[in-house]
Amino acid sequence: MDRIAELEKYIKSNAKCHLIGIGGVSMSPLAKVLHRQGLKITGSDVRDSTIIGELRQMGIPVYIGHKAENAAGADFIIRTAAAHDDNVEIVYARAHGIPVFERAEAWGCIMRNYKNALCISGTHGKTTTTSMCTHILMSAGADPTVMIGGTLPLLQDSHRVGHGDTIVLESCEYYNSFLSFSPTIAVILDVDADHLDFFKDLDDIKKSFRRFAQLVPADGGLVIANLDDKNTMSAIQGINRPVMTFGISEKADVRASDIRISNGVSEFDIIYNSQVLTHVSLHVPGVHNVKNALAAAASAIALNVPASAIADGLSAFRGAARRFEYKGTVNGSAIYDDYAHHPQEIHSLLEAARSLNPRRILLAFQPHTFSRTKALFGDFVRELSLADKVFLAEIFAAREKNTVGISSKDLAALIPGAVFYPDFQQLEEALRAEAQDGDMILTVGAGDIYKVGEHLSKSSK
Repeated sequence: MDRIAELEKYIKSNAKCHLIGIGGVSMSPLAKVLHRQGLKITGSDVRDSTIIGELRQMGIPVYIGHKAENAAGADFIIRTAAAHDDNVEIVYARAHGIPVFERAEAWGCIMRNYKNALCISGTHGKTTTTSMCTHILMSAGADPTVMIGGTLPLLQDSHRVGHGDTIVLESCEYYNSFLSFSPTIAVILDVDADHLDFFKDLDDIKKSFRRFAQLVPADGGLVIANLDDKNTMSAIQGINRPVMTFGISEKADVRASDIRISNGVSEFDIIYNSQVLTHVSLHVPGVHNVKNALAAAASAIALNVPASAIADGLSAFRGAARRFEYKGTVNGSAIYDDYAHHPQEIHSLLEAARSLNPRRILLAFQPHTFSRTKALFGDFVRELSLADKVFLAEIFAAREKNTVGISSKDLAALIPGAVFYPDFQQLEEALRAEAQDGDMILTVGAGDIYKVGEHLSKSSK
C-alpha cells in the first residue's frame, strides 16, 4: 500500500490526527479541512497566534510547545516540513508505532475527494497565478477550497475552505513536494534553475516537473503548459497526457492578442480555438503577469468557467501580498515590495516597474539563502545591475548555514554603484537620503526586507 493510500485509510476511518506545526499557513487550513471531514484533530506549535485562536474556537485543542505527551493517543501524525525527525513528538510517535505523514502527502490525499484538483506549479509566478485562479472561480460562484503561498486580499488570508467540487493549490517543486499531490489539472508556468541545494541541475528539475505532469490521469486529466518557455516544453516533450498550451506565441492554444500596456494596466484579448474568448483589463504590471493571466484563463477554460467570470476575475485582481505590493511613499518616492528572490523574477519585476515610468528605480535587495546566491551569482549581478541604484542587505540564511563563504558584499563589488549595508537601519537611512520625488523604491527578497519599506512608509506619515 502506498503512503497516500495508507493515509487515506486513516482519514476515512475518522481517526484521531495530531498536527505538528498546526499554526502554519498550510497546516491550519489542512486542520480545518480534516476537522470538517469528521476527524478528531489536535495540534501543537511553538507559539500562540490568531490562527491558533481560530482553531480553538472550532473545538480543536492546540498545545503550545512540543512535548511527547502531545502525540499520545493519536492514530496518526501529520507534520509540517519544519518539524524534523528529532522533534520530541515525532520521536514519541515512532517509538509507539504511530505513523507520521508529511503535509504534502495530506494535501495529496485530500485532493482525491475533489472532482477537480487544480495544481499550479512553476519556478516563478505560482502565488500570483493561484490567486488569479481564485478570483476567477470566486467570480464564477464555484465556492473553491484554496491554498496559496501568500495572502490574497480577496480572502484576507492565504487559504479558503469551500464546499464546491474544486480545490486549487499552489504546488511547489522544492523537495519534490508536489509529487505527493493528485492533480486532475497540472499547470506548469515555467521551469528554471533554482533550489540547487536539493536538485542536482536543471535537467534534474525538468525530470521532477515531468513526473508532476504525469500525475494527472491519462483519461480526463490535463497538463497546462507555457509554450513560450523552452524548459517547460522540453520537460513534457512526448508526454502521454493531454496538453493545453498558453503563451504569447500565436501557436499557443490560449494566447493573448492586441496587448496594450499603459500605466501598469495591460489590455488584451484572450484567444481560444482561434476566436476571441474575452477581453481582459489586467491591473498588475508586466508581460509576465499577462502570461500568468493566460495560465489562469486556460485553467478556467478546462474547468468550464464562463468567459465573463474569467474577465471579471482577472479585472478585479490587484495582486497578492508581497507581489509588487504598494507600501506608501517617502520623499515623494513610491515604495513597492516584492518577493522576487531569483534572477529571472528580478528581471520581470524591473520590467514591470519600468512600465510605470519612474524617474529612477532604487532597488533594495536581500538575497535568499547562501546556496542560491552562490549558484546563480553571475545572473544576480546581471539582473541587479539593471536598476538605477542598488542597496544590498546581507543574505537571509533561512534554513541554511554559510558553508560556502559568500556575502552580499561579493555582489556589491561587481554591481556598478551598489553599496552593501550590514543592517537594515543603515540601509533604510541610505534609502531615505537618496529618495527623491518621482523615484520608485523596491524592497525585494523572500526574507524580511519588507520591513524596511514598511518602516520608511510609516516614518514619512
